[in-house]
Amino acid sequence: MSNRFFLALFIAVLAGCGFIESDQVHSAPNEIPPSIAFKLAAQEDAWNQGDIKAFMHLAYWQSDSLIFIGSKGPTYGFESTLTNYLQSYPDPDAMGELSFDLLDWRPLGRENGLLIGGWRLHRLDSLGDLSGHFSLVWEERGEGWVIIADHSS
Repeated sequence: MSNRFFLALFIAVLAGCGFIESDQVHSAPNEIPPSIAFKLAAQEDAWNQGDIKAFMHLAYWQSDSLIFIGSKGPTYGFESTLTNYLQSYPDPDAMGELSFDLLDWRPLGRENGLLIGGWRLHRLDSLGDLSGHFSLVWEERGEGWVIIADHSS
């Protein structure tokens, strides 16, 4: 696992404990960078068009170091995460209509941030709606902001 990932998590803990002053980061809490909000809106659109591959490619880090933690435990790597999504949501009915509720942005330094939010899948009555929350660790890389860790419940 990348040392940068562990550093980002360590910084997140310090930020939550109040050890990092607000002038050490480039964005105030709750001020979600516009490019991240744009990517999440594009992800909603891709999902709602039934395109899981586009949903993944729009925001997730295309690396074996990506980590996704869901109800079945951790999954490592972009391709494994994509495979899990495709198996869990095999058709548009199972996918439903996705919406995000972006709740809080916490900068973790100049190149990382933590986004807390909610997700909801509105599906046919026979399948039932699904909803939960997520924490996404974002990193600003050459290709822009990407999700390097996703914990969704």
